[in-house]
Amino acid sequence: MTLTNEQIFSTLVLPYLNHAVRMYEASYASSPDIDAAMKFGCGYPQGPLTVIDELGAATVRDQLAARFAETGDHLHEPAELLEKLATEGRTFAEEAAGAEAAAPELKREIRKVGVVGTGTMASGIVQAFAQAGYDVVFVGRGEDKIAGVVSFIDKGLAKLVEKGKIDEDTKSDVLDRLTGSTEREALGDVDIVVEAIAEDLAIKTELYKDLDRICKPGAILATTTSSMPITKLGEATSRPESVIGMHFFNPATIMKLVEVVTTADTGADVNETVLALCANVGKVAVSCGDRSGFIVNCLLFPYLNDAVTLLESGAASMDEIDAAIKEQAGFPMGPFQLLDVVGNDVSLAIQQELFAEFKEPGFAPAALLEQKVAEGALGRKTGKGFHDYQ
Repeated sequence: MTLTNEQIFSTLVLPYLNHAVRMYEASYASSPDIDAAMKFGCGYPQGPLTVIDELGAATVRDQLAARFAETGDHLHEPAELLEKLATEGRTFAEEAAGAEAAAPELKREIRKVGVVGTGTMASGIVQAFAQAGYDVVFVGRGEDKIAGVVSFIDKGLAKLVEKGKIDEDTKSDVLDRLTGSTEREALGDVDIVVEAIAEDLAIKTELYKDLDRICKPGAILATTTSSMPITKLGEATSRPESVIGMHFFNPATIMKLVEVVTTADTGADVNETVLALCANVGKVAVSCGDRSGFIVNCLLFPYLNDAVTLLESGAASMDEIDAAIKEQAGFPMGPFQLLDVVGNDVSLAIQQELFAEFKEPGFAPAALLEQKVAEGALGRKTGKGFHDYQ
């Protein structure tokens, strides 16, 4: 039996909405931040809690209850807060009313920014800070890597000149703010270091020990990690209160979202400074704590995994699922299109992390996703994933 578009929506989007309620219920992130994260991190027309307000908490609760009765999956059981709002006839907008915080301020002076790394993400971060008027020192493993960053930024700025968004003088000013080095010691006088190196805890830990030695007192040490425990990085230093997550989204020059991730040790002044810094760079910052997936990955990847499970069931085809989600939810891509863009290997790794952290049976990676990775069908980057691009 092929499911209708509405049934596909219910199967995949309702659990996603329920996860978002539970995230808010657990005080992990505020409702505006959860909504902003999914809007600016995934390009969704609305955040999940706004969607619930539009559909009605009672409607969402009743549809989830029906799914829970059918599947017995704890993840489909309506969250307690959803029950409460439905019973009281209240909305998340009302729940969040009056909770708006004052605009964050720089509690520590930020004049010079350091970046460690020379990949696409690091290069984009360097460009974003330099375009916002900051002097940036970036460190890489060789002169060729340093030249690669400058070339990347030069090309990016040239496109902006072509489009009439900046002029040649502005381009020249941005490039003049860049200083590349192969020595970490060049970071000695920066006010904040943003690390964007390989997702390997041992390599990152070694770097943080070094940065602790090199960077001046009061300098903030930030990581762009999307998966490593930031608390562990702080523990590698003598200044865990100055260690924080700044999870930029790729491409960093275009994507507005930054997840600002605090550990139990991160100082309130550091958190507020980083939130204000993000605003100064033209980013939308959302706050959350140090646990697997942060906001976006924790809500996005179980939904993608559920889509693979639905395909495995034979109840709908890949094209039917993609089309239904775009039509019913208004998401910019269907789940299989997105999986192929992200990379099935990346998606599997994130889902495995979520499963390990939350121990939810419903988070177990779908067998077909594991199979695609085993076959090397990783998505667009290999020419074949769920779709064939060859």
